[in-house]
Amino acid sequence: MGVFNNFFGSKKLSKPVDFSQIGTDFHSHLVPAIDDGVQSMDEAVEMIRGMHDMGFKKLITTPHIQFEFYRNTPKIINDGFEQVKKAVKEAGIPIELEAAAEYLLDDGFEQRRKAGELMTFGDNYILVEMGFFAEHPNFKQFVFDLQIDGYKVILAHAERFSYWFNNFDKYKQLKDRGIFIQVNTVSLTGYYSQQTKKIAEKLIDEGMVDFLGSDLHNKTYLDTLNASRYEKYVEKLVNSGKLLNKQL
Repeated sequence: MGVFNNFFGSKKLSKPVDFSQIGTDFHSHLVPAIDDGVQSMDEAVEMIRGMHDMGFKKLITTPHIQFEFYRNTPKIINDGFEQVKKAVKEAGIPIELEAAAEYLLDDGFEQRRKAGELMTFGDNYILVEMGFFAEHPNFKQFVFDLQIDGYKVILAHAERFSYWFNNFDKYKQLKDRGIFIQVNTVSLTGYYSQQTKKIAEKLIDEGMVDFLGSDLHNKTYLDTLNASRYEKYVEKLVNSGKLLNKQL
């Protein structure tokens, strides 16, 4: 009977994962109207209240910085972020807030690195991403230069790069190069695709995930993040003792 129940039983948890065990979320887009994240201050406050209600104690928001689409600068991000902090304080939400950025490794990235304009968090961590269609030809050099400069490189939503799906050794190479892997929590619900979900689960099974991030953009993400608390792989990762979020 026990085997029968395990095979046909619910694939979801009966109780939600408590995100206070993670403590800090460091990947989100909560500065209004500067990227594809929240577009108003009311929306930003709603997202932050929702994160607090799920148990998060600290948020490090990371607006996009890209050469073509989102030409944000530290000043643009920090000016908008100060307004977010003010609104959250006025709303009475007891949560710690910081700001950094999510950098696309694109043709303009090297110029930003040489200018010393990079926004970091924690122990000199920097959050980077690649395009979703192809690995940038200078990816390895970008990472090497950052590491030589003393940055700790976190690759955002590593499970979403479909051009690596059929070559899992690519992920092992990331770890061999000292790159930290961040997985989007919502990936574990199948939000992007079932294949993305499977890659995220395999990364967890292999003990390769260093950070969880919400990648929070809007209310749909918030609702999906809430639903992710009933996913068994979220529970497995949170209880693994491997996550470094609390160190931030």
